[in-house]
Amino acid sequence: MGLVEQWQRIEASLPQDSADARLELTISDEARSDRAAALLAPLNPGRFGKRFRFYTARRGAGPAPGLVRRLLALLDEERIEGTLELLGSSRAVEVAEKPRKTLVEQWETALAGLPDDWSDLYCELELRSSDHLERAALLTAPLNPARYGGTPGFRFRVARRFGYGASPEMVLRCLARLDENGIPGDVRVLWVLSDTKPVATQGPVWYVGGKVV
Repeated sequence: MGLVEQWQRIEASLPQDSADARLELTISDEARSDRAAALLAPLNPGRFGKRFRFYTARRGAGPAPGLVRRLLALLDEERIEGTLELLGSSRAVEVAEKPRKTLVEQWETALAGLPDDWSDLYCELELRSSDHLERAALLTAPLNPARYGGTPGFRFRVARRFGYGASPEMVLRCLARLDENGIPGDVRVLWVLSDTKPVATQGPVWYVGGKVV
């Protein structure tokens, strides 16, 4: 029985929820072991004389089952005979993905972590899809959102009591609109200033890349 056929039988015997398989290949003719090692190199096998141990993973990191099949086919083509055995397998563990926070929840969490005397913020709203850019720009227009770099999203200023920037309440309303429209993203505070006292100005001047924002 060829090595590919042996592998197909082992693969068919694995439980549906198996995540990986640990295998051992014993070459019949030890003189052909060096050649087998060269052909199996992509699997990074452990070698013990004419025995080779390696594994394959259906999910995550590791050689895919298809790669194992292709490399064993090369051994079959060169008439390198051997015995393939299953040493063991493990089941996949399903990890429940934590639900993402809404934009409103993220904003409330960000504000809760600021110092009590914060006065001005420079914030970033990163969207998860560029498909939402136009709609999001419309819904957040009161924030005077500005595009930046190649990331789908906007940056905006927030002023707590006076000066240039949207109020925290306005930010909350705009983010709620995005949530209501099913537009996901991440909002974060990039810079924060505390207890600023503008004199005959509209507030502090922020410079990003040499430009006023």
